[in-house]
Amino acid sequence: MTDGQLTLVDAAPLDGPDADAPPVGTLSPPVPRQVIARVLRGYRTGPLLAAEPVAEGLLNRGYRVTCSTGRYFLKCYVEQATATLAAITAQHRATAALADRGLPVPPPLTGRDGRTVTDHEGRRFALYPWIAGRHRTGAELTLAECAELGALLAGLHGALAEVCAPVTQPAALPSADPDAGAELAGRLAELAARHRPHSAFDRLAEYRLVERVELLAAHRHRRPDPTAIGPSGWVHGDFHGLNLLHRGGRVAAVLDWDRLRVRPRAEETVRAATLVFNDPATGELDLARVRHYARGYRAAAGADAEELALAVHRVWWERLNDFWMLQWHYQRDDPRADPLFPAAAAQTVWWCQEYEQVLDAFVN
Repeated sequence: MTDGQLTLVDAAPLDGPDADAPPVGTLSPPVPRQVIARVLRGYRTGPLLAAEPVAEGLLNRGYRVTCSTGRYFLKCYVEQATATLAAITAQHRATAALADRGLPVPPPLTGRDGRTVTDHEGRRFALYPWIAGRHRTGAELTLAECAELGALLAGLHGALAEVCAPVTQPAALPSADPDAGAELAGRLAELAARHRPHSAFDRLAEYRLVERVELLAAHRHRRPDPTAIGPSGWVHGDFHGLNLLHRGGRVAAVLDWDRLRVRPRAEETVRAATLVFNDPATGELDLARVRHYARGYRAAAGADAEELALAVHRVWWERLNDFWMLQWHYQRDDPRADPLFPAAAAQTVWWCQEYEQVLDAFVN
């Protein structure tokens, strides 16, 4: 790719939304049916018959639209600095190239004007074919399917290296500062204590924040060396269950490529496992499934145990210092991530206790 090719090395952490994610109430308002109809006139879909919002997701809005020629998925991008025309176009070119290589990545459809992005009344849209399938939890996957999922992610990483700009390997990547993490935890704890009405969520937040400060003090000597990183490359950036559609025991579609970026590849592999194979109540990982998934990835990617070990340590450390859900709640007055917090906070504590077992699942 040349024009519009992705070249920016984004060093933002993989956990949580980007630092410039939309603040309070900035999820775009629902798109009126008449606007959807006007947008679709730019495509060869025929007249709009029905439009239904797709519920999953924290940031972008999506609609299942039925037209005279069939069903489609219409995506409305959040109005933020990262959703630039150049960035979206580059993502579209990358995903179209992945689809051309036979990977389960739905390519955007081209409009009558030859473009894959439609600007309308200050919003940006893209249209995709509707992919039949369903989301599955990690617990629903067989051990063989876990290994296949790891191999699929490895295949995506390998293909991205072919279709995106060459990557210059960084000499170092910074890790979270535990002093800054503890300071942020203290500020959030004050906000939680003062919040009125004082809810069960506030009490849980206070408890977990005190606990996290103690964990940061206990583990501060384990901060990763900035030079202890595995090979970097282009990654999906948000590989988890809600961005995977399954059909017939296989992944039918890998969705939502908005966070396509350059990062240590194995860190995405570890992060994805913590999101796919976690218990929704306790956050604990199903280490048997993680082991098969990691073996599938290592075999397909040619990644060794050392690369995965470095990634496990860095992702664990970033989670220990990460407070994005509480920042949304208390600093942005945005509750969309609240349901994720109990299990995510519990997983961090559990991971500290079971660090060696988690590491072993990824490297053996």
